[in-house]
Amino acid sequence: MKKKMLKNTAVQKESRKELLVESLKLPKDMMMGAFMLSMTGNREAFIENYRGILEYTDTCILLQTKTGQVRFTGTGLVIEYYTNEDMKIGGCITSVIFE
Repeated sequence: MKKKMLKNTAVQKESRKELLVESLKLPKDMMMGAFMLSMTGNREAFIENYRGILEYTDTCILLQTKTGQVRFTGTGLVIEYYTNEDMKIGGCITSVIFE
């Protein structure tokens, strides 16, 4: 019972924070720690605010974000560049899965 109450409290706290961010018109990616994903067709993906690279092959790139994981699958996948804040993935991206 106590564990359920703690979980509900965390959800309520996150909801209040989101409402505040929205009402003040602040950027959600910065204030909520959310990652940003922009794609150009199925050939390029730009990711901002990721936490780390968990898996990297030419058919799968798995990234850790604050809220979960993002898996890119395809063929010829490469990380064209990355910094502490953002990265660019190239290749033929066939799917993006949020885990």
